[in-house]
Amino acid sequence: MQQNPNLTDEQKRVLFDKGTETPGTGEYLNHSEQGAYTCANCGAELFRSTEKYESTTPGLVGWPSFANPATNDAVELRPDDSLGMVRTEVVCKNCGGHLGHVFDAPDAPDGGKHYCINSVCLGFSPKE
Repeated sequence: MQQNPNLTDEQKRVLFDKGTETPGTGEYLNHSEQGAYTCANCGAELFRSTEKYESTTPGLVGWPSFANPATNDAVELRPDDSLGMVRTEVVCKNCGGHLGHVFDAPDAPDGGKHYCINSVCLGFSPKE
């Protein structure tokens, strides 16, 4: 996996060591501008602002929440049994960087999926 040389130490820790940013601290948590969220490492489009929402699910509040990826090929889902839990990891399909996890969530639009994504893994391209 090719690493972008411009990444910060925190971005490297989360993207490549499968870390998590401190809840409530991310740049894109309360971000409401229209556009596309991209991978901080490779620039691939991952999510769109039209799919972003504010989660109220306990334990999942504090990170940007998305109902769906930008396209079916934007992210890859992988089983994750680390930390004594069974979860589903979300990675960038283009570069394999760790983005966060996906959960079933009753507060997600249409009662669907909650993509809980670390802001530090994202970039943003405003809608033109």
